[in-house]
Amino acid sequence: MLNKSKRIKIFEILRENNPSPSTELHYSSHFELLISVILSAQATDIGVNRATARLYSVANTPEAIIKLGLPGLKKYIRTIGLYNTKAENIMKTCRILRDRHAGEVPADRESLEKLPGVGRKTANVILNTAFGQPTIAVDTHIFRVSNRSGIAPGKTVLEVERQLLKHVPDDFKLDAHHWLILHGRYTCVARKPHCADCRIYALCEWQEKKTHAAQ
Repeated sequence: MLNKSKRIKIFEILRENNPSPSTELHYSSHFELLISVILSAQATDIGVNRATARLYSVANTPEAIIKLGLPGLKKYIRTIGLYNTKAENIMKTCRILRDRHAGEVPADRESLEKLPGVGRKTANVILNTAFGQPTIAVDTHIFRVSNRSGIAPGKTVLEVERQLLKHVPDDFKLDAHHWLILHGRYTCVARKPHCADCRIYALCEWQEKKTHAAQ
């Protein structure tokens, strides 16, 4: 695992390159963000944005989606993987938001994780992006970057999340999720990471491991 000074330097570099990181999902309300994140599981942000551009133009509140009905909702999201299951979860979630939360997205983890289609990762995204809480949602990109770089290695998603929350300096914790996911999406990609273009390559433990393995 990287030492504290190297972790600080990495996040200083990431912040310098992208001072105000944000999600690549398109949304204009907490509710739209919630639905987009539910749809994004095993789907690309580009694909989700295409579908929600059409959906949100006609229904962007819990009540409006309920009025669409399940077949109507599916018509707008059928280009997204697992859309049948996602449509059912979204419809159930909309009813819970209407009946228990006055149509608003709750700002606490317990309530969020009771919504169909919302697990820990989705809850972390909402708490961080919508409500400004210093949570870190670990997806495949963040899991890969955390382990390769040595920032927060772990064998499970939850272990990596706990390591990140423990070791990411407080000054960087709010934006760490977005910096790491963007780094994994565009630079530290799965098969052939773009090490020659990596701003944190000199601090990364993966390049050290490769060097030792070649010796």
